[in-house]
Amino acid sequence: MGLSASLFLKQTQSLVMTPQLMQSIQLLQMTHFELNQFIAQEVEKNPLLEIAPGEIDGGTETGFENKETFPEADRGSGEALHISSDGHWYEGNSAITAERLGEGLDTGFENVFPDDGPARRADAPELLSQWKSMPGGESGDDYDLNEFVAGQVTLRDHLNQQIPFLITGTADRLIAQHLVDQLDEAGYLHGAIEETATRLGKSCEDVEAILNKLQTLDPPGVFARSLSECLAIQLRQKDRLDPAMDALVRHLELLAKRDFASLRKICGVDDEDLIDMLAEIRGLNPKPGASFERGASETISPDIVVRAAPDGTWMIELNPDTLPRVLVNQAYFQTVSKSCPRSGEDHNFLSECMQNANWLTRSLDQRARTIIKVAAEIVRQQDAFLMHGVDHLRPLNLKTVAEAIKMHESTVSRVTSNKYMLTPRGLFELKYFFTVSIGSAEEGGDNHSAEAVRHRIRQLIAQETPEAVLSDDDIVISLKRGGVDLARRTVAKYREAMNIPSSVQRRREKRALAKVAAF
Repeated sequence: MGLSASLFLKQTQSLVMTPQLMQSIQLLQMTHFELNQFIAQEVEKNPLLEIAPGEIDGGTETGFENKETFPEADRGSGEALHISSDGHWYEGNSAITAERLGEGLDTGFENVFPDDGPARRADAPELLSQWKSMPGGESGDDYDLNEFVAGQVTLRDHLNQQIPFLITGTADRLIAQHLVDQLDEAGYLHGAIEETATRLGKSCEDVEAILNKLQTLDPPGVFARSLSECLAIQLRQKDRLDPAMDALVRHLELLAKRDFASLRKICGVDDEDLIDMLAEIRGLNPKPGASFERGASETISPDIVVRAAPDGTWMIELNPDTLPRVLVNQAYFQTVSKSCPRSGEDHNFLSECMQNANWLTRSLDQRARTIIKVAAEIVRQQDAFLMHGVDHLRPLNLKTVAEAIKMHESTVSRVTSNKYMLTPRGLFELKYFFTVSIGSAEEGGDNHSAEAVRHRIRQLIAQETPEAVLSDDDIVISLKRGGVDLARRTVAKYREAMNIPSSVQRRREKRALAKVAAF
């Protein structure tokens, strides 16, 4: 068989991931904050893009002040009293003087305390120089109020303020500072005493003595190496660390298991004393340093808002506060392109910027339309949940929504990532509405949502009494009566996922609470 070269034509089709297509996919799964950051970067790079005017912190800025005019009948000169939207009023005739206003209001408007008199300047020249050096002093510039806000005190700052009053020696302060650097956010000490002593060239007894002093600082419980030691330090400062309480603190694992019978034997107390000791334990702070680490609270803004319509349907709309408004400045493009040669680099740059700007606006519009489609289908599928609550949440998966709106599952998955919907039932992430299907105990019955089943389990356990605590088998029987076919091991898995203890532990806890109520 001989080899030969030949020339032929072949026509094929393939999908190529262009940079613009990848950008559209990335925009689809971005959150509101990430989208604003991306748009800000694009506006900075592209001179043809600009944010819609009037968008300031989600609101609209107006360039005028609304005023209403109320003519008065007793004014012969036709003067009018103008009332502004902020409630202040003034005379429309500029000839009205301050003396006339003073007569009408029985007061005077003269400057009783002048700020620029020589006497005021001579009172405190050093304060005057400080005021001039501050932003917004006599220069008339605006000043930032954030410069006058007190700085946040951290746990290390709070401890460093107390150490000089407790430890006087230079070497001891060095050890104390080294121990402070080993604290975590909760106030616990991480690191062995032996390693610290070896690193600083001191004996373990010296480091331990400094540590004992530091454990007396505020907040109580700081510099502890374990939860038991943290609670013991707080009880010692309250003068409540007796032998019984010390035994309780050293056996916290039994307290976590609700093994109150073993605790009574170890502590040598009766039920009444044990209940009082548990109440004191609950009043302690397991993380003494957590109060100093104040993280900024993040407010979640919903991407979709669902409201009930007068005709019984649902109104679905995008939240205007999270909807980006990007404009393409066509007038600027036409003006600049006239002065650029057709074959120059400037013209090519402008053409590329115009192409990218148009693509970005189309991508944002397509993103908004896709979110609305997915949200509308979710609302249609979960109409019973919006009407009656979580008990009527239906099982739903991505494939069902994708087939209904004729899109791919990956597109629906990107839309539902980190997007939130505000409904009459509250604020939910779109992923919340997608739950696993659980079969019905009745033949031909509807399947149940896993979230709705977990809600039923939570309700059954909340209605328990100390005399009738439900086991996992009892919960299975109760669910089967309600038409839910669920295995016992699945009930145990859902219960553990909701941090609900077993029936034995719940019985112990409920009996202890009942005794507390009886006392």
